Amino acid sequence: MAVFGQAVGLKTHIWRNNARSAILLAGFPVLLVGILFGVQVLMMGFGLLPNSGGDLGQDLARAASMLGWTVPFAAIAAAIWFVIAYFGNQMMIDVMTGARKVERRVEPELYNLLENLAISRGMKTPALRIIESPSLNAYASGLHEGNYSVTVTRGLMQTLNRDEMECVLAHELTHVINKDVRTMVIASIFAGIISVVAELVFRSLFYVRGGRGGNNKNAMPLILIGLAIGVIGFGLAAVIRMTLSRTREYVADAGAVELTKNPDAMISALRKVSGQSKVEAPDELRGMFLDNTADKAGFSGLFATHPPIEKRIAALVQFAGGRDDGPWGGAPQAAGTAVPTT
Repeated sequence: MAVFGQAVGLKTHIWRNNARSAILLAGFPVLLVGILFGVQVLMMGFGLLPNSGGDLGQDLARAASMLGWTVPFAAIAAAIWFVIAYFGNQMMIDVMTGARKVERRVEPELYNLLENLAISRGMKTPALRIIESPSLNAYASGLHEGNYSVTVTRGLMQTLNRDEMECVLAHELTHVINKDVRTMVIASIFAGIISVVAELVFRSLFYVRGGRGGNNKNAMPLILIGLAIGVIGFGLAAVIRMTLSRTREYVADAGAVELTKNPDAMISALRKVSGQSKVEAPDELRGMFLDNTADKAGFSGLFATHPPIEKRIAALVQFAGGRDDGPWGGAPQAAGTAVPTT
């Protein structure tokens, strides 16, 4: 595993995650101000805010001057959102994915697997959550110690044997250890709200009828400028998702093998998950999952949040000494049965 650690640069990876978290937090207000300016320009084009009626430069200057009093309100709204998201991020994620918290007495085998892995790293055991879905997937969430959680689907529990499930739990626990989980939560809950707000605002404006801008010669240019700013906002939201390095999955796979000493079980788990991982959830959250089926569509994976499972398996074979018999032959199965469920 030392070779694998050198290949992915574990310490550098963790440092970059910390830097990305800071950038995402700092970038949230900047994006908010930009979108606010775009909304104001768009509203002027629709005649919902005062405009000059013909001087485009004057209208843009007026929209900029409005930021003097609209930005403080936006800053207050952002601060309130930060507080809500900080304390309620797990509840939001649970609502969007359908996850529910379970105690040891409900799923003792699964809980014990997670607890043993956490103890081996000298950390507090994350909360355990389950999604009642036949899909095969999992994710970690949380922002700080005592707030971390690992979630798995019912389908994963029913399909994977004990060793495979232990590897998946170790994979998610590695995301916690490496601070991947904090970066992903910030990106999905904090920064992801930008695209949601922008979409709601810009769509609602097109349902507006009438207005006071009937004689405004700059109506169309202002609308186009406002829409352009909106598109840039959406683009930046996509860029944020792209900046969340796909290397994190290779590192988490490596961490799972380091914890369990069982690369074959990790490979076997990935084989079973491949093509069976679709979970109903917003795009902003799918980047947190063990696998994201949406990555396989469009632009040759340019906007993919995860590397292909085939490449992850190849890395485990090359660097961790795992054995893979291919998608039809099946990777070597560790002894054991599926994790018992109640």
